Amino acid sequence: MNQNRIEKQIVLKAPRERVWQAIVDSRRFGTWFGIEFEGPFVEHARTPGRIVPTQVDDKVAAMQEPWVGMACDFFVERIQPMDRFGFRWYAYPEGPDEDPDGNTMTLVEFHLQDADGGTRLTITESGFERVPAAHRAKAFTDNEGGWGMQVQLIAKYLERPADA
Repeated sequence: MNQNRIEKQIVLKAPRERVWQAIVDSRRFGTWFGIEFEGPFVEHARTPGRIVPTQVDDKVAAMQEPWVGMACDFFVERIQPMDRFGFRWYAYPEGPDEDPDGNTMTLVEFHLQDADGGTRLTITESGFERVPAAHRAKAFTDNEGGWGMQVQLIAKYLERPADA
């Protein structure tokens, strides 16, 4: 099993434009993901945030409670409209304290494609080989499960009326 890359796919029953907005609008992203950002996503810029409970699933929100208030900054790498969105982040909680220069961040990418009945979303996280060995296996396992939940959260978000 490759423990350097996570990939999750889902076909969302929503138009590509709506999926795109759920990903690149930091307020919308935060609603389903569970982060409150201080501003918009801007390519090649840091977007500070802090963990808050998701607003689309009470069970997942309860699971997020131990981390509420923890910093979770995104370093936006790429915004290719209607196609790709990518950011770097610390894949494990100790990251910023142990690595203030960001050398151990992983890359998360969202890729959209048209699909029968909606939009195919592929989420990949790569670069776990950069995570210190002491944290690598746990970071990979935690994020593997986390992305599995996140594809379900964005689906629930998109089932709601637009901008609900």
